[in-house]
Amino acid sequence: MKAITVTDRDAGVAGFTLTDLPHPHAAENDVVVRVHAAGFTPGELTWPATWTDRAGRDRTPSVPGHELSGVVTELGYGTTGLTVGQRVFGLADWTRDGSLAEYTAVEARNLAPLAADIEHTVAAALPISGLTAWQGLFDHGGLTTGQTVLIHGAAGGVGSIAVQLASEAGARVIATGRAADRDLALGLGAHAFQEPEADLEEQADVVLDVIGGEVLAKSAALVRPGGTLVTIAEPPTVRPKDGRAVFFVVEPDRVRLADLAQRVRDGRLKPLVGEVRPLAEASDAFSRRRRTPGKTIIQVAAD
Repeated sequence: MKAITVTDRDAGVAGFTLTDLPHPHAAENDVVVRVHAAGFTPGELTWPATWTDRAGRDRTPSVPGHELSGVVTELGYGTTGLTVGQRVFGLADWTRDGSLAEYTAVEARNLAPLAADIEHTVAAALPISGLTAWQGLFDHGGLTTGQTVLIHGAAGGVGSIAVQLASEAGARVIATGRAADRDLALGLGAHAFQEPEADLEEQADVVLDVIGGEVLAKSAALVRPGGTLVTIAEPPTVRPKDGRAVFFVVEPDRVRLADLAQRVRDGRLKPLVGEVRPLAEASDAFSRRRRTPGKTIIQVAAD
């Protein structure tokens, strides 16, 4: 099968190579998925799990990518809840070959069924962005109706979904991003929009950061007493004076994935799909030479 592999940790996405790999096989509680569409996070090339297995041993050449949508082609021993030929989407395992490949083996518990009326390219934009947004806002941030949330990077994959989820939950949403993203963020349900470099004055019960650096450092002062600063970018070095600071890594959740997919079917959630590129163009697609709102998706096979 064709797959994107990486062997050089310092090369970044420039180290992507389209190669031939053996077809994967399903271990116990696994399924093999024929990948139709996949997502990739550039930051994952800095994650230890991209380069080593659970025992810390080198596993290169490794296949990056952790979001996928496709069709089950093989069941491992003991696998329940899924069937061969079923459409699915979800998260590939962190320490195994991922989704930038024609086929990949995945723990069945990390996948959820996908209805026929959701395109694979849309479904592949949901797993990391959707679960991160939900877990950041509600599981870690404790956001409730009537509170105020500040969402950085509102036009990105995570931010755009977070704006929609928070708005539907009845929160006041302040979005930040580049000036060109204003209309998009307001159209997704944000009540106010500001550029992150501006002097933000209104405090929020929850601040969701996906950027890190100076934006994260400045965000601590924007948290109301008793509120929470939530970030996925890096462990915060500055904490709110009278609040909490939480850094987390997204966790698989089949039930929540199913809920997000139902929201898409109901028209209550619209994942932003930016560019859609073929597998052979994965390196160029994620080089960030061109910025587009939403999530860049790699289409591996036709729907």
